[in-house]
Amino acid sequence: MTEATTHEDVRHYYGDVLRSTRDLKTGACCPTESMPAWLRPLLADIHPEITDRFYGCGSPLPPAVEGMTVLDLGCGTGRDVYLLSRLVGAEGQVIGVDMTPEQLAVAERHRDWHAQRYGYAESNVRLVEGQIERLDACGIADASVDVVVSNCVLNLSPQKDKVFAEILRVLKPGGELYFSDVFADRRIPAALRADPVLLGECLSGALYIEDFRRMLGQLGCADARCVSQAPIPLLDPAIEARIGMVGFRSMTMRAFRLDLEDRCEDYGQIATYRGSAPTLPHAFLLDDHHRFETGRPMRVCGNTFDMLASSRFARHFDLHGDKRNHFGLFDCASAAAGTDVTNGSCC
Repeated sequence: MTEATTHEDVRHYYGDVLRSTRDLKTGACCPTESMPAWLRPLLADIHPEITDRFYGCGSPLPPAVEGMTVLDLGCGTGRDVYLLSRLVGAEGQVIGVDMTPEQLAVAERHRDWHAQRYGYAESNVRLVEGQIERLDACGIADASVDVVVSNCVLNLSPQKDKVFAEILRVLKPGGELYFSDVFADRRIPAALRADPVLLGECLSGALYIEDFRRMLGQLGCADARCVSQAPIPLLDPAIEARIGMVGFRSMTMRAFRLDLEDRCEDYGQIATYRGSAPTLPHAFLLDDHHRFETGRPMRVCGNTFDMLASSRFARHFDLHGDKRNHFGLFDCASAAAGTDVTNGSCC
């Protein structure tokens, strides 16, 4: 399949075939992971036409984005765009990019409705029709975005390396990629990758998780973290018969535009969460093996320390240590003897 053919198949599937979530044939492009409790009340202020045509596989809406510029890749009808509009506040900005005019029309139709609902003098949302492989053509400049999010869209791209390169281009230093997508436990056979239904259902374009890590590493992003994951059911017997040998998972991942090491190295560093991020008074979850309890010091590897110290999260942590002393690979099994800190774990 050519890039143009893939884009046309995706436009057709999401613009003409799917009219609501009820038209989906699998559980891949609908929310398999539970939305965090602090976000659920915000759904009541999303227009029902938008929620009825939402296709996503997770909840890639990170905390602590007040006043930030957030870019949503493949925003569709705009559910996450308008949730983010609320989270960044009137001083922040949300940019939604999608190549399907029918879906963008739904999002655009309710742009002023949400601004009024949130009490904003004007909308803080900008919607752009374009391809996520060519964000420069969408008017998005180098190092202009604080956070990039995406919800079950990157798997649809025929040029994923271009997408990730563009993401790293537009992110500010210390900026974050936070996205949910479908991942496979093996490489998808070429014949299945050309199937338009499997593509539209977010299956045949799913990246093998190890190839994803290799791709990011080649682009200079050495440490991507899994925040949460869940298995994806293949609900349709015909689809199960065609691609049921592959195991699929919805995974929410985060990565930063930072110069990190490719292994977890130990520099004797300590991080303590202050409990200051809005809606997260008791604990902060960096990834699926870093839960920072408020006020409780935790030993961390050099990469984790840098993720906290060089990102928007720095103001929410007390961070101690530097990289003058190196103690080898970070011990994920136990904290250093004699320190009054909890276990750290980076692998």
